[in-house]
Amino acid sequence: MEMIEILGLYVGNTVADKNPLQQVLTQYGNVIRTRLGLTVTSGAHGIILLELSGDSKEIKNLKAALSEIDGLQLQKMSFEA
Repeated sequence: MEMIEILGLYVGNTVADKNPLQQVLTQYGNVIRTRLGLTVTSGAHGIILLELSGDSKEIKNLKAALSEIDGLQLQKMSFEA
């Protein structure tokens, strides 16, 4: 059975430096099937939705790297396909 996993990232004002976030997303781009960015008009904060697919170890490493970014909030949805 295939698992579909969606990871939601809330990037608020508490994430002062956005560069580490972009570096992590680039580094683990091989397990990101879809990336959707939702921002407010001012661009001060937003949500990034990631559909994850591929090597479960790499997905675990991606989540660990994201959880180390100060101020970034993570939420997960999982579905059985």
